[in-house]
Amino acid sequence: MNPSTNSGALAGVKVVDLSRVLGGPYCTQILADHGAEVIKLEPPDGDETRLWGVPVHRGASAYFTGINRNKKMLAADLRQDAGKALLLRLLQEADVLVHNFKTGTLEKWGLGYDEVLRQRFPRLIYCHVTGFGDTGPLGGLPGYDGAAQALGGNMSVNGDAASGPTRVGMPMVDMTTGMNAALAIAMALIERARSGLGQKIDVCLYDSAVMMLHPHAPNLLLVGEKPRLTGNAHPNISPYDSYRTGEGPIFLAVGNNGQFNKLCQLVGHPEIAANPDYATNVLRVTNREALKRDLEAAFAPFVAASLCEQLLRAGVPAGAVLDVEQVLAAPHTRHRQMVVEDGAYKALGIPIKFDRTPGGVRLLPAELGAHTREICAALGYSDAQIDEWVAAGVVIEAAAKG
Repeated sequence: MNPSTNSGALAGVKVVDLSRVLGGPYCTQILADHGAEVIKLEPPDGDETRLWGVPVHRGASAYFTGINRNKKMLAADLRQDAGKALLLRLLQEADVLVHNFKTGTLEKWGLGYDEVLRQRFPRLIYCHVTGFGDTGPLGGLPGYDGAAQALGGNMSVNGDAASGPTRVGMPMVDMTTGMNAALAIAMALIERARSGLGQKIDVCLYDSAVMMLHPHAPNLLLVGEKPRLTGNAHPNISPYDSYRTGEGPIFLAVGNNGQFNKLCQLVGHPEIAANPDYATNVLRVTNREALKRDLEAAFAPFVAASLCEQLLRAGVPAGAVLDVEQVLAAPHTRHRQMVVEDGAYKALGIPIKFDRTPGGVRLLPAELGAHTREICAALGYSDAQIDEWVAAGVVIEAAAKG
C-alpha cells in the first residue's frame, strides 16, 4: 500500500460521501479504489455498521471494514449550523456528493438539491441512494436489502419447493445498487465534460432488485410463462443445475449442443447426448429430471473438483461448489489479487483491472474522525476554530493514540 501513489482512472475526482450502511459506501469504495478522493462524512456517532459485529480493525466491524477503504474519515454534526457550513465548504471543491438520507432530510436541514445545492454548485453531481426512490407509491420509504429482495421479486424465484421463497445469501440488491450508483456517477462525469453541468442521480434498491429479474421477467412479459421456484435449475437452459458426483456437488452451465456433446463424451457416456429426448435445449428443459438422473449416474465415479477442471479445459462451463473459505484460499483467487492484505487488514480485492490506470489500496479503513483535523485544516480552518468545533460537538476527532 502506498498512499502517495494514485494512478487510478478517477484520480482528481473529489467525492463527498454522506452515505451509511452498504449501497452508498460500496459505491464510493468503487470510486475510491479507482483513484477518486473520497471524504466520508459520518454523523457524530458514526456509520452504524462500525458496530455490526466484533471489532476487528481499528475498532470497527468486518462489515464496515470491507466497504470503507481508501476514504478519509471526517465526523460532523450536520444538524448544527457550523456543520452545515463545513459541508458547504467541502462542496465548493467537490465533483460528487453521495448520500442515502431519507427523502427530505437534507431539505429539512436547508441543504436540498433543488433549493440550494444546484444553484450554489451547478457542476455538482448529486447521487441520492434510497430504498424506493423519491417518488411513487413507496417513494421516500426506508429500505434494506432483504426487504428489497422480497418486494422486488428476487426471493420468489430463489429456493425450491421445500424451502419456499428464499433470500439470496449475499446482500445482492445493496451491492448492485452501489454498482449502479458508481456507473451512473461515471456517466454523469462524462456528460459534464460536454455540458459543464452536474445533475441529480436517483438510484434505489427497488429498481435494482427489479432490474435483476432476468430472465424471469422477460419470460413472463413476452411468453406468458409464470416464474416458479426451481432451486438451482435455470428456467431456460438444461443441463444448468447442480449435480451429485461421487465426491461433492458440481454445477453445470451448459449453454449449447456442442458443450452438451463434449460433456457426455468426457464422462464416457456419449449415449446420453445421442438420446433423442435430449437432442435440443428445449427437449432437455422439458426432460430435465430424467436428464439429471442420467448425468448423476454418469458422474458417480468422479470427484467434483477434478471433473470440474477437466470440463473447463474441454470448454464446458462447470464449477465445483466451493465454500467461502475454499474460494478465498484458491490459487486463482490469489493470482487475480481478489484478496488483499496489509498487516492485520484483509479484504476482498478490486475486480476491475485496468492496464494503464490500475486501482489500488491507498488508505486502510480508519477510525471515526481520523482525518477530521487534516481535512478541516486543508479547507483553511485554524486549529483554534477546529478546537472550538470539537468542544461544541460540531466535529469529532479520533482519540489520540497514547
